[in-house]
Amino acid sequence: MVDKIYEEVPIEKLRWRCDPDSFPFETTDSIQACEEIIGQERALEAIRVGLGINSTGYNIFVTGLAGTGRFTTIKTVLKGLDVTGRIPNDICYVNNFKNQDMPNMLSLPAGQGNSFKKEMETLIDTLKKKVPLIFENENYLNKKKELVEGFRNRQAEMFREFEKKVNKEGFALVQIQVGPYSRPGIFPMVEGNPVNIEQLETMVEEDKFSREELERIKGKQAELVGALEEIFKETRKSEKEIKDELSALDTEMISPVVRDSISDIKERFDYEKIRRYLDEVQENILANLHRFREKEEASPSPIPGLILPQPVDTFAEYQVNVLVDNSQTKGAPVIVEMTPSYRNLFGTIERAVERSGVWKTDFTHIKAGSFLRANGGYLIFNALDGLIEPGVWPALKRTLKNQVMEVQTYDPFYFFATTALKPEPIECNTKVIMIGDTHLYHLLFNLDDDFKKIFKIKADFDSVIEKDDTKVLQYASFVRKICEEEKLKPFDKTGVAAVVEYGVEMAGRQKKLTTRFHLIADILREASYWASEDGSDRVKEKHVDLAIEKKIHRVNLIEEKLQEMIDDGTIMIDSDGMVVGQVNGLSVYNLGDYAFGKPSRITVKTSLGKAGIINIEREVEMSGPIHNKGVYILSGYLRDRYAQDKPITMSASICFEQSYSGVEGDSASSTELYALLSSLSGLPLRQDIAVTGSVNQKGEVQPIGGVNEKIEGFFEVCKAKGLTGKQGVMIPHLNVEDLMLRKDVVQAIKEGKFHVYPAKTIDQGIEILTGVESGDRLPDGRFKEGTVNDLVDRRLLDLGKKIKEYEGSGEETKEKEKKKKRGKAS
Repeated sequence: MVDKIYEEVPIEKLRWRCDPDSFPFETTDSIQACEEIIGQERALEAIRVGLGINSTGYNIFVTGLAGTGRFTTIKTVLKGLDVTGRIPNDICYVNNFKNQDMPNMLSLPAGQGNSFKKEMETLIDTLKKKVPLIFENENYLNKKKELVEGFRNRQAEMFREFEKKVNKEGFALVQIQVGPYSRPGIFPMVEGNPVNIEQLETMVEEDKFSREELERIKGKQAELVGALEEIFKETRKSEKEIKDELSALDTEMISPVVRDSISDIKERFDYEKIRRYLDEVQENILANLHRFREKEEASPSPIPGLILPQPVDTFAEYQVNVLVDNSQTKGAPVIVEMTPSYRNLFGTIERAVERSGVWKTDFTHIKAGSFLRANGGYLIFNALDGLIEPGVWPALKRTLKNQVMEVQTYDPFYFFATTALKPEPIECNTKVIMIGDTHLYHLLFNLDDDFKKIFKIKADFDSVIEKDDTKVLQYASFVRKICEEEKLKPFDKTGVAAVVEYGVEMAGRQKKLTTRFHLIADILREASYWASEDGSDRVKEKHVDLAIEKKIHRVNLIEEKLQEMIDDGTIMIDSDGMVVGQVNGLSVYNLGDYAFGKPSRITVKTSLGKAGIINIEREVEMSGPIHNKGVYILSGYLRDRYAQDKPITMSASICFEQSYSGVEGDSASSTELYALLSSLSGLPLRQDIAVTGSVNQKGEVQPIGGVNEKIEGFFEVCKAKGLTGKQGVMIPHLNVEDLMLRKDVVQAIKEGKFHVYPAKTIDQGIEILTGVESGDRLPDGRFKEGTVNDLVDRRLLDLGKKIKEYEGSGEETKEKEKKKKRGKAS
């Protein structure tokens, strides 16, 4: 046994301490709130580049963990941009009088959209009042009366002349009733009375009337009927002419009013597209003047007592649908869409049900989405929220590639597609900023070729930053900011120091600070609460520590249950004594919201054989690929160390005892190697020291993750069983910089009740666990006698000899049996 004191991690390296006296204040009330971004220089530069380049495709995809200030950073950068004078135009849709299924888009300077809408409303209201007055004007009525009476007089004169002709030919013009209508008929006069032709036919058959006269009468009647038809044709022609004349009269009387009103609008909105639209409006109004007349009284209901609603003419085709109103916008718009559905992003065309039950829509039902409202500015939304919404990603790609926005209803199955409304496309210049995580970014980048064309800027937010005096003071100003915004109690310098230490602990390295400020803000809120419960007017270190303790207590039920099982002996863990081929490894259980460490018993059994190292977890498919790799590395180490002068012939099984779930990671590979060397050498290992660390084929101990959780986990087990002053944990020496142990663990180590040993190599670790010198290789190729390596080498040599003897004796036995068989045969 080697009687020596092994190197331990110095007390000052077990936990980085923030000196409260380094702060130039007593409480956070005396410092300024943080208004700047803490760290994230790489992401800031990327965002500024993306915002500064206006070319197609320079949209920004922001990656990083939640709570690293991604959204706050974007808002801060956008707020600092000089966007005054970059107010985008209003966007309106108006009726297309030539094709109502294709509404026209109008782009007007900011604020003029609603003004134009009001002008059009005023125009219609004015005409609704003035047109009926003009139609009631005496001058108009006289002209209309003159035209109508002239027509009637001409019509009456034609019928009088025709009637004279009819009478002269011996016929009479008689009105015949046909249902509810009457029409003129021509009948021959016989003995002073009009007689039907059928009656004359009867009289001819009775020889009361001559047939020659009848034929003459028929021929004459046919001539007169033809003349009557010509009169009717001329009458219809005259009716059309009088209607045209009356329409021309209406236009003549109304046209100046309409033209003057529309000219006023043209002068105010002197744009080519507006002028063309107003010309179409003028033409349509003059063609539909009857709609502006006073409505006649409604016809009585066919069912007594039932009052039917009368349709109201809303003159909807003359309205202006203002999709985007930028009258109150001060600069380039910044739109944050919290619910990025297809409708919210790209708008829709709403439908209404008419009285008949038919779905109908028109240009007034077109609604804008966030993309249009952000036109000329910036649109921010969560990438995952948008990607899971049907139709959003294809529409976003199409719009960003073409820089053109088409408002349509997302209706993939056409259940309600009763119209073919296709509004005029709108040119868009919207800078899209999507916020997601790194995994989502790489999925899109690798699986969608269009993604790399439309999101050329990646802004990657780091979850940690370098710790220096400036960053520590920025942390303090961040504490001030949260206290000010949420009316929390002020933190004194000990409280701020505790918060900074918590930030280092969350980062996982003494040289780093976490940028997951939402977790820091949670601790600030909870510490302020516990300070209130304590009756303190400020938050101190003890309140921050209590907040952290209580937060852990809320989520560590599983940890406590496992500890109970260890205390009860259900999970077998030794914390004292020495055992051959058995060692305490350390595992981390990550529950998502909480991670903790607990020891696991690892055992190794070796024997004669050629199976090599058997990973029992792998055999039952409970081992992950990284863990399997770690086990294979053990074979490489053994070959490098002990198989330079002989082959290794052995069978060894490695097992995580009482492990009923998967094992992954290589952080136990050094632990497994210690147990394997113990089993081969026959030297017992200390059970009061737990081990963690991966190993390479050269025997160097490599760093691992979760070192603080692992040390604290074994400390809790030893504390429950009773601290002996000999217990401890052996960790890779490269993990010393990661140590941020709990204050109670540091205190126990300081008092000599617990120990943390850094190990650089397997040789160093095996000496700590066995108390026996590891042993260097001598010039003759052997190891120093009595050392661990010497014992392992001798055992492997012995196993090789035994298996050779066994195989040799087996061959001799087979040869004797063959000779015996040959003798019997002869």
